[in-house]
This record gives sequence, structure tokens and C-alpha cells, in this order.
Amino acid sequence: MTLRGKPVVGGRVRGEVLFSPEPISFLGGVDPETGVIIDKKHPLYGKSISGKILVFPHGKGSTVGSYVIYNLRLRNAAPAGMINRKTEPIVAAGAILAEIPVIHCIDIEKLRDAHLVEMDGNTGDVRILE
Repeated sequence: MTLRGKPVVGGRVRGEVLFSPEPISFLGGVDPETGVIIDKKHPLYGKSISGKILVFPHGKGSTVGSYVIYNLRLRNAAPAGMINRKTEPIVAAGAILAEIPVIHCIDIEKLRDAHLVEMDGNTGDVRILE
């Protein structure tokens, strides 16, 4: 099955989905050293976003979150790609700096944890492999 969205940041990646039904604040919500969700109220608390295709509705919080995304990349703790219902400027800017493919305008509810997907940030296509 292929889902079609709109490209935000180009690039092609393949990986396992980590799904969040709630927005993510990168500043204060994600450990910038490890990529582990540290917001105790978030449903992904304690899970690592590192190397995953992170699927979430949208980002929230401070503009410094863009630099947290970039810092995650520098520490090899960033997600491989991100898919959103609506990508707002904080996530977009961080992903551009970190060169992380991003697609938005996707029905994220069709994606679940452990789905293996290929995403093409150049075309906006997300292909569910399993």
C-alpha cells in the first residue's frame, strides 16, 4: 500500500515506524543526547526515536526544538525520517538542518508501530512494506 503526501524535506529512507498519536515537543520532550522521549506524560515515554521513521501529528513547543533535532543528528540519535499530518516550522527547520526526510499531509492513522516503510521525501510517497 502506498500513501501519498507532500514532501517537506527530500531524501529516501527505509525503516520501522514509531507511531505517536500526540504531538512531540523536541525541546524538553526528547533527550538531545540519546533520542529517548523524556516527557513523562507522552505516550512514547522511554522509547527511542533514533533510526526510526517517527510518525506524529505535528511538533509543538519552542523554536529551539529545531536545534534539538539538528543536535540529535550530530549525535547519531535522530530519526531516519519523519511523517506528519501537518509539519509546522519547528520540525521543518530542524529536519532541513539535519537533512532528515519529512513528508506531511498523510493520514498517519494508517501507520502503526513496527510497520516497515519506505518513504520518499522527494515525491511524498510512503510505501508500507509490512
